[in-house]
Amino acid sequence: MGHRALIAYERPDHRYNCHYSHWGALTLRLKRDITPETPFGGERHHEERCTCFRQLLEASSETVADEILEATPIPQTQIDHDPLVVGTTIETLIAEYLDFLHHEAFYVVDAEFDVTAYRTHWFGLQYNCRTVESGPTIGNGALRTVRWYDGEPVGDGFAQGEFRALKAVVGEMVDHGVFSPTEAAAYMAEKLDSWTGDRSELLIRTPNKV
Repeated sequence: MGHRALIAYERPDHRYNCHYSHWGALTLRLKRDITPETPFGGERHHEERCTCFRQLLEASSETVADEILEATPIPQTQIDHDPLVVGTTIETLIAEYLDFLHHEAFYVVDAEFDVTAYRTHWFGLQYNCRTVESGPTIGNGALRTVRWYDGEPVGDGFAQGEFRALKAVVGEMVDHGVFSPTEAAAYMAEKLDSWTGDRSELLIRTPNKV
């Protein structure tokens, strides 16, 4: 099971390393747990882990990252130390690595350790209507920020439920021939745009792959 998440860390060259967390999407916990003292999450500062993290940000390739990790064995925490990819762009991560069905959250950590947490909204309809049998899970969805108050996400459960209800309605409309799958994805994106605009949230939509 798990509550899977991807984490993008900004590098000195303004590109990003991407790491995986099996439970990181649960209550969006990594928004609070990622700090300069705990870059991979966890409750305690660990100097060797911080040193390893800084070295990984300078790594020129996945091979170099592997060498750094082999030379510096450190205890595992919430976030896998081994990066999925080294030195890429946010756009590439969202379009080619983020699985909108299986990854429940996406975090972007800038050079100052300001952490932005996004919820994933998958546009696939295979579980919401009879006429759609499958749909891509990578590059087919939207990311939505969550409002925070006093260190806690506000309305996160409501926002997720709201999107599930939208998909259920859209699935019915596809089954009745009102929308094609491509039109359905465009409609969901339009509704999300209108909702997030009213609520000071940010929406990032991927190109359609329906």
